[in-house]
Amino acid sequence: MRSATLFWLGMILVLGGCKNPSSVSAPTKLPVAPIPSTGAQLLSGLPGMPPYDPHNVYAFTQAGMLAPAVKDFPQRVYVPDGKTNRLYVIDPTTFKVIAEHPVDAEPQHVVPSYDLKTLYVANDVGNTLIPIDPRTGALGERIKVKDPYNLYFTPDGRSAIVVAEYQRRLDFFDPHAWQLQGSLKVPCKGINHMDYSADGRTLVAACEFSGDLLKIDVAARQLLAKISLGGMPQDVKLSPDGKIFYVADMMAGGVHLIDAEKFQKLGFIPTGKGAHGLYPSRDARYLYISNRGEGSVSVLEFATRRRVAKWKIPGGGSPDMGGVSADGKQLWLSGRYHGEVYVFDTDPKQGGLIHRIQVGKGPHGLAIYPQPGRYSLGHTGVFR
Repeated sequence: MRSATLFWLGMILVLGGCKNPSSVSAPTKLPVAPIPSTGAQLLSGLPGMPPYDPHNVYAFTQAGMLAPAVKDFPQRVYVPDGKTNRLYVIDPTTFKVIAEHPVDAEPQHVVPSYDLKTLYVANDVGNTLIPIDPRTGALGERIKVKDPYNLYFTPDGRSAIVVAEYQRRLDFFDPHAWQLQGSLKVPCKGINHMDYSADGRTLVAACEFSGDLLKIDVAARQLLAKISLGGMPQDVKLSPDGKIFYVADMMAGGVHLIDAEKFQKLGFIPTGKGAHGLYPSRDARYLYISNRGEGSVSVLEFATRRRVAKWKIPGGGSPDMGGVSADGKQLWLSGRYHGEVYVFDTDPKQGGLIHRIQVGKGPHGLAIYPQPGRYSLGHTGVFR
């Protein structure tokens, strides 16, 4: 969510400050396992998209399934801070900040590229994308684009989608030359997060400020349908079987269930005040929901759609965006209004907060990298 939403800012005390980086430790490499066959009959979807498992869209993102492209990348957590306009880098083995870099105005998210080889810092007000080499941590030359609040990639890898929130537009670019391919004007306010259908032919996008949900044809770049949820819809995530889109609603305090085929609302599950980010577990059994307004994380079981755990941050916090570690044992989230990063043990029975790391003043869409998967669909790490 953009920092201009004033009533949420007024509810939360901004704590913490900028921490001096520690000395750089030796890079730690994750073990690389070959990507195995899932044993299921894979189906074809959007032309050019890798085949998918219809029973589990996350079949290739399980623990240890690191692609060859990321085999030499050290484990790092990249934290963009929209208050200090800096990028902080954390070593997840020591839980210490090991580097920081000045970037452009209001960096919102760090996004893995479709081919997994590059990360991008999306500087919303600065109107730039800054590439990061995950092997060395070096920042590259700026790419000028308008209003990159968020960044996604089409499942066939042919386009990068810059989510131009203020412009009410999705801009499609060549993901290598960064030349504009076309734009789609959207009939809503505050478009920001999205996910794709199992076959990759459609995407569903949330419009935070108007309370709408859009269904868009990926190949044709055309609006197919729009439904009004009310509230403030945030992150969107597809269920493992591809049948349900879960949509976090920060005002309603839970997740909407949307029929992926019919594009109709099926129900609502309360999770906590300020429901915001959605992250599947590595075994695709659970969905982690960050409840930013109350400082907690809820754990839902996909099979039963029931909450099986709730992890509260002692003393309060503002868990926002992040990702699950490559081994699936930790969930990393930014503390948007507390100048810190949270690390949770993901054991559904004994899990909970295990670390708080002081980082900047307004950390947002952090990315823990590398993560398992064949390709990236964008945001802070949506992999297939």
